[in-house]
Amino acid sequence: MIGHYQRIVVPVKGVPSDARVLEVVGQLVHRHPVTITLIYVVEVLQSMPLDAELPVEINKGEAVLRQAEHTARHGLGHKLERVSTELLQARSAGAAIVDEAIERGADAIIMAAVNHHRHGRTTMGETAGYILKNAPCEVLLLRQAPGASHGAEEQR
Repeated sequence: MIGHYQRIVVPVKGVPSDARVLEVVGQLVHRHPVTITLIYVVEVLQSMPLDAELPVEINKGEAVLRQAEHTARHGLGHKLERVSTELLQARSAGAAIVDEAIERGADAIIMAAVNHHRHGRTTMGETAGYILKNAPCEVLLLRQAPGASHGAEEQR
């Protein structure tokens, strides 16, 4: 049985799986309105200052968040108490997402991941692994079926 969630953090990347994750959120929340925080993380290379001006990445992040917010508002409707968006610049997306979940007192992080093959091993990537290991709340991970992402970029 899935727990009762009031505050959910949903990382988005601007890929088809974002809409699927929001669809799953809608299926999980039934009776009580929920607060959703949509997060887009711009990962900043170690060689750059953390507050570097990254207009292309910031513009993409803002567009992704607008689309995800629109999808959430229209797909979840009356199930939403509040939806907010956060665009963060960080060295590690996983750490930024976990920190945001802590700050918001999240009951769950719900996210998508795509399997990758690295060095002959199957992995979901650094972001998913970090979140699964360090999140202070439940984590629901939607693993896309092979070929379902159509080239979608995974949460690194």
